[in-house]
Amino acid sequence: MKPATGYASQPKAMDPRSTEAWALAEASRRLVLAARITDDNGEAMRTALVLNQRLWSIFQASLIDPSCELPREIRDNVLALSILMDRHLMQRLADLDPTKIQPIIDINRSIAEGLSATPPDAANTGAQTPAPAANPAPVTGKHAQPVMNFTA
Repeated sequence: MKPATGYASQPKAMDPRSTEAWALAEASRRLVLAARITDDNGEAMRTALVLNQRLWSIFQASLIDPSCELPREIRDNVLALSILMDRHLMQRLADLDPTKIQPIIDINRSIAEGLSATPPDAANTGAQTPAPAANPAPVTGKHAQPVMNFTA
């Protein structure tokens, strides 16, 4: 069975938050599909894991860029999370075990949900605020918001 190559969906809006949320959801979708393929010696799994690794490398590069406008605490937290993701991704690339990819999928989906949430600024413009996600992205600090934008 050959892995799916097209996109099941595309970002609804052309803003960076929507694009990042979509990319994480798409990377998770491809992992789930790859886990179902058993007759390709792990090639679909390897391809999906490499896609995830590239995506997280892009986030890392954006976060360490001096022009990154995210608050330092959020950057540090996401960078720490990216180190965890690197570890998981490298372990799965080493063994290609589809039964151990759930942490990667869960983190991708949680971050995507946080990025998909309406930012606090939208509340002032009259936009509707969605119901809180069942598993919101982890945040720290008294005034932290579960909103992350990995682009400058």
